[in-house]
Amino acid sequence: MLSTISRRVPRSTVQVVKQQRRNAGGAPHYNEPSGWLFGEKPPAPGQTRRRETWETMWYWGMFGGMGLAGVLMYYKPDTSIQNWALEEAKARMEARGEKAEYKPS
Repeated sequence: MLSTISRRVPRSTVQVVKQQRRNAGGAPHYNEPSGWLFGEKPPAPGQTRRRETWETMWYWGMFGGMGLAGVLMYYKPDTSIQNWALEEAKARMEARGEKAEYKPS
């Protein structure tokens, strides 16, 4: 009976130790700071920075999309309830034969 208990105890301690090692930390999971902006070393004097392939597409997509949104917002139709009511009132007054112009008295 003691032999079976002694066999089981070391197995359980080994499993606990393995589990603790598996859950342990390790190397940092982030890039160590290098002191350069975005981790890029600046080019030598007289040389230009080489763009990555996605950068041009991102600039066109971002700023082109913002420009398109600005143009669409500028030319969007007026959908306010006040202008709709004004046009509806003018149409009804003209249908009755009244003048739709306001003249202050």
